[in-house]
Amino acid sequence: MRNPDPYLRAILDHPSSLQEHIEERLAPEIAEDPSLEELKKQLGMSSSVLLLLGCGLRENGCAQEPCVILNRRSRRVRQRGDLCCPGGTVEMSLDPILAKALSLPHLPLARWRYWSELRRKRPHAARLLALHLATGLRESWEEMRLNPLFFRFLGPLPPEKLRLFVRVIHPLVGWVSKPQRFVPNWEVDRIVAIPLRHLLDPGHYYRYRLYVAPDAQGAVEPPTQDFPCFVHQDGVHVEVLWGATFRIVTLFLFKVFDFSPPDVSDRPIVPGLLDAAYLNGSRA
Repeated sequence: MRNPDPYLRAILDHPSSLQEHIEERLAPEIAEDPSLEELKKQLGMSSSVLLLLGCGLRENGCAQEPCVILNRRSRRVRQRGDLCCPGGTVEMSLDPILAKALSLPHLPLARWRYWSELRRKRPHAARLLALHLATGLRESWEEMRLNPLFFRFLGPLPPEKLRLFVRVIHPLVGWVSKPQRFVPNWEVDRIVAIPLRHLLDPGHYYRYRLYVAPDAQGAVEPPTQDFPCFVHQDGVHVEVLWGATFRIVTLFLFKVFDFSPPDVSDRPIVPGLLDAAYLNGSRA
């Protein structure tokens, strides 16, 4: 386990310094550009999500300090009840147009310090990044009414492969720069804000024991599995962060704060259930 040094903890009290630090830590590697064929291949199996950060927001627990802002999935979608980052798959009829607009003055890519260099040295990678950011912003508007004019892009995280579904997620980190009243749509049960200080506390990490119901055992093996998780209590609500979103968040914590979660093999067990409705969604 690695813990952030006092300086990294101290910048949590200074949002502007925190944003600059995150942007520096997530600076993209300017390497070889992918071919057009590789670009099309990546688009065919990928989704993009926004890892949203902010403070001074109206969500519980996020009024005074920096938080990670997540959605709790509704009962009408797959993986219901899970915490997730807003996002989805690329809409080729709309997102390429939005992607071009993001480079206009005062919009997120134009304000990102590494955009000009990336576009000059790796034009295909820059095009893919712009498309994923456009998708993430569009989906965030649809899911929670995130205003893209009050969003600062801070950088990309490495892709994350899903384990239950054949899909690669491209996480993009951003800062919500002004207070907003999020409005969840039918896909979202509620908005959950988790203070970064809590995520950097090893005492909040547990062992998530997932029991697979009989109606899902043909699709998932074995019938019982253990995963690392983070437990967040928000008033009367207790939320469990696990799976792909847990891996995205903890990768962010490692890159930005040099923090790794503790070994949870001897931590208390938090039970969970995976059934057919979780895999397929419910119309009820």
